[in-house]
Amino acid sequence: MRIVVGTVPVEEFPLTVGEVTVDGPFLMIDGKRVPVNRGTPALLAAAATAMDITGQGKITGILVGDIGLGKGSRRLYEFLTQNLAGEDVESLTFHYLQPDVDWHNRVMFAIEQMPQKPLLIADAGFMYAAKMSGQAPAYDLFTPDVGELAFLADETAPHPFYTRGFILHEENNVPDLIRRAYHHDNAAHHLLVKGEVDHLADRSGILHRVDHPRVEAMEAMGGTGDTLTGLATALIGACRQSVPTAAVAAGRINRKAGALADLTPASQVCELIDQLPRAIEAVLRNTV
Repeated sequence: MRIVVGTVPVEEFPLTVGEVTVDGPFLMIDGKRVPVNRGTPALLAAAATAMDITGQGKITGILVGDIGLGKGSRRLYEFLTQNLAGEDVESLTFHYLQPDVDWHNRVMFAIEQMPQKPLLIADAGFMYAAKMSGQAPAYDLFTPDVGELAFLADETAPHPFYTRGFILHEENNVPDLIRRAYHHDNAAHHLLVKGEVDHLADRSGILHRVDHPRVEAMEAMGGTGDTLTGLATALIGACRQSVPTAAVAAGRINRKAGALADLTPASQVCELIDQLPRAIEAVLRNTV
């Protein structure tokens, strides 16, 4: 079983657990419809689509409403600490959650009680909490954009808001930011850095760059980084792919789907997701 954990920006959305399917511009989970626009729903829609196309069955979502105040995130953290220990899970992907070091550490303790440690993927808020807690090296993959990478690279910043200016000004120097993040043990085993060029790296440095096809509209659209993380979630384990192979394939598929969708800055991320079956076939038949 693979699980994606995150939030939706609807305060009253209840804590919901279930297998995920995609119905046009909506995500379906436990009888509830969630618009696919960006954030965790976009991540889940991409992962569910990719797992279906590659014959891997369904992905499980654990979602709760949170509009940034943290109430829903804390409820979800508590649920994880109470329910993870006995579960047999292949991978856990954590997405938008209010960063909370104490709750993050409780979740990590629950993970230690699982029958076997799942592969751990983190993006957005949970990646922040992992770095802030000093436990980033326990993760298998982080998927930051360049701004988030700057926070990982800043060994003194306790929160993204306090990332030092001279590091933020290094946004075009991705190799140095990666080096700094690993030097201070603030990175997962692998980093998939999202941007105009996607970079896959580990402690030794950059392993792969993905820059084709170039779809300029994707830089202006919300949700395309979320779909990239969703694709990586789905592809790790598909056809026995390793983390680096899956991450690079995810980058190529995401870009290919954007090109097939002929995106503009006004496009919605569901238009990219609609093209994922064609993109997955085009990329994987040449790499698997």
